[in-house]
Amino acid sequence: MTTINHTGVSHTVFHMLGIPGLEHQHMWISIPFFVSYVIALLGNSLLIFIILTKSSLHEPMYLFLCMLAGADIVLSTCTVPQALAIFWFHAGEISLDRCITQFFIIHCTFISESGILLVMAFDRYIAICYPLRYTTILKNALIGKIGVIIFLRSYCTIFPIIFLLKRLTFCQNNIIPHTFCEHIGLAKYACNDIRVNIWYGLFVIVSTIVLDVLLIFVSYVLILLAVFHMPSQDARHKALNTCGSHVCIIILFYGPAIFTTLTQRFGHYVPPHVHILLANVCILVPPMMNPMIYGIKTKQIREQVAHMLFPKQK
Repeated sequence: MTTINHTGVSHTVFHMLGIPGLEHQHMWISIPFFVSYVIALLGNSLLIFIILTKSSLHEPMYLFLCMLAGADIVLSTCTVPQALAIFWFHAGEISLDRCITQFFIIHCTFISESGILLVMAFDRYIAICYPLRYTTILKNALIGKIGVIIFLRSYCTIFPIIFLLKRLTFCQNNIIPHTFCEHIGLAKYACNDIRVNIWYGLFVIVSTIVLDVLLIFVSYVLILLAVFHMPSQDARHKALNTCGSHVCIIILFYGPAIFTTLTQRFGHYVPPHVHILLANVCILVPPMMNPMIYGIKTKQIREQVAHMLFPKQK
């Protein structure tokens, strides 16, 4: 890629198209976007309220779930309202600084969610393999420190990309065929050499997401080994049942992301609007489904929700 600015102009304002090729369908596409956002906002807010107000739920697993719900609200709020503005009002204009800010929040939150899923796997490992030491190991003070570490990890890995983007001269194009800003999606419009951006972006993915997936896999291998050594079938079933919700959320979080990455890497003949839709699935589906999964599969949360909605019923 050339490093010469042929026009002498660096764009500071960009125009987002939404989902290219489906502009005439934007109004219909906005319906699932809006519905999923409302469900995500209400479901995760309710989950946070229940966990924080019910002392019986002040346990490590639920506190980590509260962190995940908060991250879900941030992730969906940072992306969906802008997409709806594009679909409904054609309000796709966005400044460079705002675009970088949105990218920063999205990527920080995504990496934070991955870190939360990792510590939730660690939580299940401790609960199953060392049940008698569970409450003494995962104290509230340690949970707070883990939350800070998760945030700092995502912040410190993404923060340098701000400077990698600010150094670029955006003279090629200012039309972004997407509903939200991405690192390489923005950098490819620069006239500069972006190899540093590409390699650092790869480093971030490997050192966070890929590492988290590997550690989660190791955690569940150890959990399965411990479960298979349990004496009774009832104990094995109960232990595996406690991991069910977490496994569902892991698949829901990493599954679309991995599929989207593979499609972008190898699906050269896949239409652009399919790539954009898949990227939005990664943002829309997990925040919407997470509170549903835990609400359905976790008895304590299900009982608290039922008590709130039907307080007179015993």
